[in-house]
Amino acid sequence: MNAPEHFTLNLTRFIRAPREKVFDAFTTDTGLAAWMGPRGMHVSKASADAREGGEWLVQMAARDGSRHDVGGQFRLLERPQRLAYTWQWQGADNPMSQMQTLVEVELLERDGGTELRMTHGGFPAAAARDGHNRGWTSTLNRLSDALDPQGSAGTITLIGDPRSTYTRTVRMALAEKDVAYTMQISAPHTPEILAIHPFGRVPALRDGEIELFESEAIVHYLDECFDSGTMLRPGNILERARALQWASAINSYLYDTMVRRYVLQVIFPKGEGGKPDQVVIDKALVEMPAQFAALEKAYTDREFLAGTSLSVADLLLAPILAYVSAMPEGGALLQQHANVARAHKAMTQRKSFISTQP
Repeated sequence: MNAPEHFTLNLTRFIRAPREKVFDAFTTDTGLAAWMGPRGMHVSKASADAREGGEWLVQMAARDGSRHDVGGQFRLLERPQRLAYTWQWQGADNPMSQMQTLVEVELLERDGGTELRMTHGGFPAAAARDGHNRGWTSTLNRLSDALDPQGSAGTITLIGDPRSTYTRTVRMALAEKDVAYTMQISAPHTPEILAIHPFGRVPALRDGEIELFESEAIVHYLDECFDSGTMLRPGNILERARALQWASAINSYLYDTMVRRYVLQVIFPKGEGGKPDQVVIDKALVEMPAQFAALEKAYTDREFLAGTSLSVADLLLAPILAYVSAMPEGGALLQQHANVARAHKAMTQRKSFISTQP
C-alpha cells in the first residue's frame, strides 16, 4: 500500500533585521505577540518555552470576537540560524485541530538583513497547504512590520501619481489609519502599474507579496488590516450601505463630470490649437449643478456623506472637490451649496488632507 501523499509549503522572505532579532521573534513571548497572525488579527496571548521539547502557544483574536489558537512544540533550536517546531490548531470545533504539521525555519545573513526560508510541511491536502500559504503571506508582512526599522513602510508600497484624486484618496486613508508606507511615483499605464493593475490605472498597492488595485478595494483592505487610527467604515448597516452608494455614485458620475470632462480639460487641454475643449467643458458645467444639489441634500447638517463618521465616500470626494473648487465656475458652485461647502471645509482641515497635498 502506498503511503499517503503530503503537501509542503515553501516560503522565502527578506527581513531588514539581524538574524538574532528574527530568531527572537519566533522564540519569545513578546516576539510572537508582535507579529504572529495575518493582518486584521491581534495576539491576545503568546507564550514560548524556547527549548527542545518546550511548548509554544498563540491566541489570535479577530475584530468580530472570534478566537484562533495555535501551538506546538519546539523540535530544534540552533540560534540564530535554524529552528523547527510543530504546528497544530487548537479547539474541538476547529476542523484542522487533528492535523499536526511541521514548520522549519532557516535564517541566512544577507546584506542589510536576513533571508528567511520557511518550509511548512505535512499537509494532507493541497487546499490546507494553500490556505496556510495565504495566512503565512500576510503574517510574514506583520513580521517585517515588527522588525524593519521603517515599520510598515518597509512592506507597504503605494504606486501612483500624487496628482491623481484616486491616489490621494488612498494616501488619505493611509494617513487616517496612521500606517507608514513608501510612495512610488508612477504614471498610469507604466510597467510598474500594469504589473498589478490589468487596466493600467493608478493607484496600485503592494503589501509584501500581496497586490491590489482599485482605490475603494485598497481602502477597504487597509481598514480591515489595521486597527490603528480612524475606522473608515461607519458603524451601522445603513450608513455602510450609504457609504457604498456614494462611493459608486462618485466613481460612476461625479468623477466623469467634475474631473474627466471639467478639471482635466482645463489642466491638460485637448481642444483645437491646444486649447481647452469648451464644448466638453460646457456640457459638464450643465450637469454639475444637479450633482451638487444631490450632495447638498445628502449632507444636511452633517460633515460626512454617509452618516456621522468618515467613510470611503468622503475620501473619494474630497480630492475631487479640491480641484473643482480651484476653478472659477466650480468654486462658485461650491459656495452656492452651503452644506457641501461646510463639509468640504471640514475635510480640508483634517491632517490626512493637509499632508497629502499633491
